[in-house]
Amino acid sequence: MSKLRPRSSPVAYVAVTKVYSMAQTEKKGGLLRKSSASKKPLKEKVVLMYDEIFTTEDPSKCNPRFWEELFLMKVNLEYLEGKLEALDGEELMKIKDNINCLFQHCIQALGEEHPIRVVNALQTLCALIRGVHQKNKSTSGFDIINMLVGFDKAELCMKNLMESLDSLLCAEGSESLKSLCLKLLLCLVTVTDNISQNTILEYVMINSIFEAILQILSSPLSRREHGYDAVVLLALLVNYRKYESVNPYIVKLSIVDDEATLNGMGLVIAQALSEYNRQYKDKEEEHQTGFFSALTNMVGSMFIADADEKISVQTNEAILLALYEAVHLNRNFITVLAQSHPEMGLMTSPMSPVPTTPVTPLGTTPPSSDVISSAELPLDADVQTSNLLITFLKYSSIVMQDTKDEHRLHSGKLCLIILTCIAEDQYANAFLHDDNMNFRVNLHRMPMRHRKKAADKNLPCRPLVCAVLDLMVEFIVTHMMKEFPMDLYVRCIQIVHKLLCYQKKCRVRLHYTWRELWSGTWPLQSQIGKTQSGGGFVAD
Repeated sequence: MSKLRPRSSPVAYVAVTKVYSMAQTEKKGGLLRKSSASKKPLKEKVVLMYDEIFTTEDPSKCNPRFWEELFLMKVNLEYLEGKLEALDGEELMKIKDNINCLFQHCIQALGEEHPIRVVNALQTLCALIRGVHQKNKSTSGFDIINMLVGFDKAELCMKNLMESLDSLLCAEGSESLKSLCLKLLLCLVTVTDNISQNTILEYVMINSIFEAILQILSSPLSRREHGYDAVVLLALLVNYRKYESVNPYIVKLSIVDDEATLNGMGLVIAQALSEYNRQYKDKEEEHQTGFFSALTNMVGSMFIADADEKISVQTNEAILLALYEAVHLNRNFITVLAQSHPEMGLMTSPMSPVPTTPVTPLGTTPPSSDVISSAELPLDADVQTSNLLITFLKYSSIVMQDTKDEHRLHSGKLCLIILTCIAEDQYANAFLHDDNMNFRVNLHRMPMRHRKKAADKNLPCRPLVCAVLDLMVEFIVTHMMKEFPMDLYVRCIQIVHKLLCYQKKCRVRLHYTWRELWSGTWPLQSQIGKTQSGGGFVAD
């Protein structure tokens, strides 16, 4: 009779866990085989080649085909960035020539016909740019340029780099290559906390890729795959030293009049905002059917405000910035705000993976669903119509509910700045007050003890200016707090004032419940009076 096999003891389990963790560490270090007394540790060939680069000797001295072989090897980004991170400033300066040589050979590889070389070169450039910037956070941008390229070759190398990226973005090649090109550009733009301190972007200003970005936005296929990254990249480039020098991206964006391009930009922004609205609505419904809902039903409504404060979805400042720049700089974009399409939250679109950027600019995440092109949005009588402005108003009504958090405070401020730009535009006011353009806008309202949540079916179809006024009144009524957000209140009043001035000038009689506006602003007057008496408010 065979003996029963004893169960593994906890000590054996711990031993197995240690062996597994050691194997994972060795894998991260580029090891293929654990070292022993009889055998040397076996490393990946690409890791051995990286080790040669991080010496003071020229790696191609003993192997003339070193650089050709390097870009045929699969990139080990984790090892390469870890190697750069492990060096101090003096050690990095000793291998500057090899870093420059690697950077220049990456740019040369971008012109190769073999796609594997191009992909590996793009990934290596991302790792180099991130790694060197992380080591030189306290130094100036000119040191970064010297470390990556070298002062004597910087102008020519960066010109070749931008021309290669422009060619890859405009070509009818692989969509994966275009995605990697955008990742590299986003990595280049966002490696510094303050974009205006990123001096290497001077070469991006000189060698513009603006036309390539517009081509992506005007093509339905490219827009579905890369539209989000393209819009975010454009918004960031527009903000590089915008008040210090002439930014060519600002000039070019202000004169764009191509309808397909502007519509494409609007669809990308609308889809990103719709995705946020959908996520918030899903969380809200989940919250209402969860534990807090049962608790408030038993105890009462005294905890409802605290419960709803826990509903939180990450905001998207990058898309808000893109919307602001488009509305502020390009008057032709105003027409995109009013173009009707079916409600995106009600549309079902095929899901496809969206390429993630190497870093997430401004703390934002790309939308999880495809951007729907105008050709894919047939109007249906059974589907509620919407437009970019309605989507933005819904987004603003969510963001501006909670201004206690500093992050959301700045996001709400940006929303009000965008609304101010819209309220100042003559054409925007025309379609805001147009009686023939009536919509049912379901704004999110902050839960309060003295009022019930309005049902969606009771919302009337009204001109869009009514929804804007509702949003302003909602903010004024629900933010009478001890730490008074005076800046946001002043912006709300300015928006209302601009809308009323247009109505008086054009003799527009709006069917609106004005009592809500007057009763909402009455407590505001006393609050402003208190602030004035304390010397904290100065009227314009």
